[in-house]
Amino acid sequence: MTEQASFRAPGVIERWFNRVFGVAAGLGVGLRHNYRLSVAGRKSGRIYATPVNLLVREGRTYLVAPRGETQWVRNVRAGGVLRLKRGADEGTYRASELTGPQKTIVLRDYLGRYKRTVQRYFDVAPDSSDAAFAEIAPRHPVFELRRDIPGSR
Repeated sequence: MTEQASFRAPGVIERWFNRVFGVAAGLGVGLRHNYRLSVAGRKSGRIYATPVNLLVREGRTYLVAPRGETQWVRNVRAGGVLRLKRGADEGTYRASELTGPQKTIVLRDYLGRYKRTVQRYFDVAPDSSDAAFAEIAPRHPVFELRRDIPGSR
């Protein structure tokens, strides 16, 4: 199966909400899985930020891109490093992109936990078959995050 580039762009209201919610998540306002992701632009080096939902599963931390091939996804792929902030909790992480069956498992768990806010980006339901998740997996990048960079809080 080849990776298929797919992206669901936010509308004007969603872009505004993401800016406001990103600031709030960075301040620690929101649910405990809400963080502000910051990543350097792959061409400009400028720092870009957006709110994200982290998934902790079996002691590992994952970052899913429900909208697909976003700019933050491309920037993370290019640099491999990102920052996450939620109130006083802030750190630098290395990101490794998942493929194969592990990616499908993480996508199912992510959709199951955050269905109310992300279902509209997925063409499957949380209880869909493994084959259905494998079919949509190329459209939703997934990264495993490791907080192992020296000096990271």
